[in-house]
Amino acid sequence: MAEAFESPPEPRPYRSHLRPACLQCRRRKSRCKLEQHSPRCLMCSVHGTPCEFPGQESNSPQRQRKAAVRQRIASRWTEEQRAPTIPPNPISPAEPRPTPPAGPGGLESHPQAPLADLVAGVGGVEARDSSHIVGPAVTGDTQVLSQYLSTEPGVSGRPARAWGRGGGRASVMFTSVRKHPLGISSHQTVAQQKNQVIEKLLEPWLEELIDLYLEKVNLCFPLLEPSSFRYLYRNEKENISPSLLACIYAHMMAFWRWSPRLSAHHCPDVRFIWNMASEALYSELYLSPGIATIIAILINTGGRPTTSMIGNSVQLGSAVSLAHSLGLNRDPLDWDMQPSEKLFRIKLWWGLLIHDKWCCLAYGTPSHIRRGQYDVPTPRLEYLCSQIATPQEVAASSVYVALATLTETLDNYLEYLYRLDLPEGFAGGKNVADLGAGLDNWEESLGDDVRRIIIRGTNLHIPGAANLRLAYLSIRLHGRKIELDIEKQKGESAEGSLARHYLQVRRAAEEIVLFVQELEERHLGDFWLPVAAFAFASTVTFLLRCALETENSAGGLAQSASLRLAKDLITALAAYRQDAGWDLGDLCLAQYTEVVDKLLSSTAGVSPSTAIPELQELVMSDIPDVDELFPSLWDMFEGT
Repeated sequence: MAEAFESPPEPRPYRSHLRPACLQCRRRKSRCKLEQHSPRCLMCSVHGTPCEFPGQESNSPQRQRKAAVRQRIASRWTEEQRAPTIPPNPISPAEPRPTPPAGPGGLESHPQAPLADLVAGVGGVEARDSSHIVGPAVTGDTQVLSQYLSTEPGVSGRPARAWGRGGGRASVMFTSVRKHPLGISSHQTVAQQKNQVIEKLLEPWLEELIDLYLEKVNLCFPLLEPSSFRYLYRNEKENISPSLLACIYAHMMAFWRWSPRLSAHHCPDVRFIWNMASEALYSELYLSPGIATIIAILINTGGRPTTSMIGNSVQLGSAVSLAHSLGLNRDPLDWDMQPSEKLFRIKLWWGLLIHDKWCCLAYGTPSHIRRGQYDVPTPRLEYLCSQIATPQEVAASSVYVALATLTETLDNYLEYLYRLDLPEGFAGGKNVADLGAGLDNWEESLGDDVRRIIIRGTNLHIPGAANLRLAYLSIRLHGRKIELDIEKQKGESAEGSLARHYLQVRRAAEEIVLFVQELEERHLGDFWLPVAAFAFASTVTFLLRCALETENSAGGLAQSASLRLAKDLITALAAYRQDAGWDLGDLCLAQYTEVVDKLLSSTAGVSPSTAIPELQELVMSDIPDVDELFPSLWDMFEGT
């Protein structure tokens, strides 16, 4: 997709000058004043921009580098058959289409070239304007006006370009808007400075970290095209967004000890690198937001450890808003663009959707993306794997597709949890049963290898498999908890029915405990979404609740299976933290280690036959106050 649309230069409306104003002064709408013996005008000298006049061929070093980049990328990535193929939209049969006109730089002429513009940040040789979607309220008006302006040679305006075919809601149009704030130069930015500091700290392991990201993280959660990105990084690194590079470097600090080469060397200060990367990202988000910024946000929020839920929520909200403005929420399969760019847009939108929904479940805040406001197709295996993909790449892509479809199932649970105007009867009958049925249908839709991961807990050696199984078990636990809460709200439920629901939820929590205990060291070094940390904390929270609500004596509490399961989970997480440096259990350990120990010590030595009339008395005398038992989730984030 063309990143900018520039109007053709126009002649001066009057003839008082011997020569017209330069292109930069025209954009700034400032007076163009030439000085003697100077190749640039006064305003271009002040702003440090190239001074070019209409009709004059530019031979500036910046444009020469840009042309060289395009030529090298075009010659390098011309094998269309190596790119994953996207089948035609099943709703609209494929038919011959006219080749779209080349945008700025002509990068649409080959499949992989758009990535050079898509990852161009404030430090690269990018366009000064950015594309922005035209809202549906004025799409029809803009389309008519754009068609008229294109036929009038003497009339100028900011052009709009249509993507897709058909009318009404199927029509999607883009126009160009200013990319940088007025008066700010893009030559030297905070993002570049912060990234340079990070690179100095990480030398000479920069390329090693990039390869590790593409092989371990991008394989399980695809956002970038590996071969294209490697080529750009090794040959034209200055054309890549500095905030994107900074976030990749910071993201890979969690995998430092899992690299055979890097683990032999000292790991730099992780917190300092994350702070530098976040500052670079926020600077670029203000100065020059674009598609590269969305990628950087996803890599940032997907990094470990999680230390700022508010910061992650703000970044995700900004990314969703930016994605809507760039039209990433619309189905690109029927658009006149290269297949690689269609695939890029699909992967980017679903990466954003997955992070948004799972962060919604973990952080306790409604999601930013609403169903019905996007029509991007679900990722499919043929979208993600090329004809020369290895078996490991195919298996990892299958796990990712399963995670994307599981996220759609999760959205049904989120609607129940966060919707304030639930229709009457929604929470008591068929609709709640449909939640469990949707999860069962998802299980039935899986292939054999992925189904073994979900049903039997095997094949965890596949990249991303352990993360997928934990996500599935987490949804099952939340589904059982919803059924339990509904049963308790009925009031007149039989005692046996309520006990049966408690047993079902405890078994769902026990599966998570057993899953954690059976993890091997290679699984700990695999890809994990950072929100997995909240699944452990949520599991312990329910087990403690179950123990307190189902036992009516101190002896019963001492021998509670729920309390023992909570202790087993904390013990396993603490062992992984000590032996392998696994950080995903830190949140659960910080919140509940002391709580579980206090509960166990307060009931130690109490005979099971000892009858206590009211558990309230035990809580008031021996067990710590409720505020101590369940500390605020925000406590561990104070001062971070």
